[in-house]
Amino acid sequence: MPDERYTRCPGCATVFRVTQEQLALRSGQVRCGQCKTVFDGVEQQVSLATAPPPEGGNAPTDDAASAPTTIPSRDAPAVESPPDMRSEGPTPVAGEEAAGVPYEDRFSPASRRPRRRARAALYAAAMAFLLLLIAAQAAFHFRDAVAARWPATRAPLARLCDMAGCAIGPLRDASMGYLSIEASDLQADPAHRGLLILTATLRNRAGWSLAYPHLELTLTDAQDRVVVRRALAPAEYAGGTADLQRGIEPNGEIAVKIFIDASATSQAGYRLYMFYP
Repeated sequence: MPDERYTRCPGCATVFRVTQEQLALRSGQVRCGQCKTVFDGVEQQVSLATAPPPEGGNAPTDDAASAPTTIPSRDAPAVESPPDMRSEGPTPVAGEEAAGVPYEDRFSPASRRPRRRARAALYAAAMAFLLLLIAAQAAFHFRDAVAARWPATRAPLARLCDMAGCAIGPLRDASMGYLSIEASDLQADPAHRGLLILTATLRNRAGWSLAYPHLELTLTDAQDRVVVRRALAPAEYAGGTADLQRGIEPNGEIAVKIFIDASATSQAGYRLYMFYP
């Protein structure tokens, strides 16, 4: 008959049958199937060996041998004979915290726990650094928009750009629609044959400065076919007094007047667009 091992739950005093494999699975740590108490099954082992029958007594019958056995325990109530381990017996601790120690640290050597905490702290620091790096890259890429919409950030961004070798310029309108050509006209100069005069008004409706755009002038014939096309940089139409680095002031406008030599062409109409290169 194989050697039977039993352990007693210190919480409810219930006795269970255990195997050596179960005790070795988590270094003896098991959970009571009755009250869920976690305890050391090795330290709480008990013996259920029955005393020999009195001399001259009758040997127990099979029914008596299989009847439940109770074991007195200090002040604990009587304990029933151990149920089968598959139903209500103690189970190795797994998946929960026991005695206030996280499960992953419960059965690991104490020397490994500080390393796990250090590794977790290193991961947290690395994540924080990556998030900070992403935020810095976004601020660098959209520095013009950030400085335009939140003027308080212009000074620190300018200091960062001094170190990084970049510059903060006025925001480009792109597709926001704040910058528009209010009016334009193309007329022949009566005093000079073949000379055209282009006039236009650019208006900024935004609450922040916008960069000067490039202008594209297209001359067309009577069938609206392109005769000549010319791109004009801000320095060519904004005038010498314009501060191109500051851009067009918030809710401001600029007047454009350009003289164009068209003596070698014949045109009937024109188109004027603005764009950012």
